[in-house]
Amino acid sequence: MATEAKYSIIREVGRGNYGVVYEAIVNQTRSKVAVKRMQCNVPENVELALQEFWALQSIQRQHENVIQLEECILQNGQVFQPISRRYRKSNNHLLLIETCLKGRRCMDLQSACFLYFVMEFCDGGNMNEYLLSRSPDAQLNNSFMRQLSSAVAFLHRNHIVHRDLKSDNILISHHQGSPIVKVADFGLSKVCQGKGNVNEHRFSSACGSNFYMAPEVWECHYTAKADIFALGVIFWAMVERITFRDGDTGKELLGTYIRQGKEFIPLGEALLENPTMKLQIPLKNKESMSPGLCKLLHDMLAFNPKERLDAFQLEDRIRQISY
Repeated sequence: MATEAKYSIIREVGRGNYGVVYEAIVNQTRSKVAVKRMQCNVPENVELALQEFWALQSIQRQHENVIQLEECILQNGQVFQPISRRYRKSNNHLLLIETCLKGRRCMDLQSACFLYFVMEFCDGGNMNEYLLSRSPDAQLNNSFMRQLSSAVAFLHRNHIVHRDLKSDNILISHHQGSPIVKVADFGLSKVCQGKGNVNEHRFSSACGSNFYMAPEVWECHYTAKADIFALGVIFWAMVERITFRDGDTGKELLGTYIRQGKEFIPLGEALLENPTMKLQIPLKNKESMSPGLCKLLHDMLAFNPKERLDAFQLEDRIRQISY
């Protein structure tokens, strides 16, 4: 990126299995952006990068609570090429897909090959860090639930199913002093083809993070309503500050679960084993939520997807909830 001097990297702000995220500035305007770099050396990385690209590019208009993609750049050696919808059929783009997804090398891609996502910068970190560093706040919970339900309804209206909603994949930005949530990380998302209802599309590949996965995802047969189950886990954990310790990183994460002896069982997995299990909502304190919110969470976390709210029903219901 520095070769063209369009952006200057300031610092690394995050690192995962599939890429590194940097804080950077646009040299011409001095505005801040986030730059995610993904190395295109294995098929899995390329698939994740392209899924994120197609999801964010397919949105016809921006939503305040969905991360905004400024541009995507393909680096092949010392050559940097912007990738957009008009490049969908370009030779370089097809070569990237064909070579990397099929696991082959060719002369044009023997040097360093990366995809860079340039996105809006969020100054508040992720939702997990943001909430756990603050005391519980009913007004903030209310605001975050409204924003997230609006964002997911917007995505589903645009036929995008996220498939990996969790507090780590929700970023926080500040606008006039108020925290604004931004749904991010679309590497596992799917853009559904056709103009039908997004809830009619079926998925057969289990993906996501265990503690947020709906029961039907564990069985590899699910719809967009799996996103609603994940939101239900997030909302419940946020209101009652229920956390678990990630076994790989040791980080404390917001998420609900079922305790079996010393083991923490993901909620979706536990419901799959016992579909008639009654969830204890609220779990910690009966005064922590209103009857309306309690009923809403039950309807978001229903074992049977047919009995679960869809994103559009959730958006309407959440406006009517008394907190």
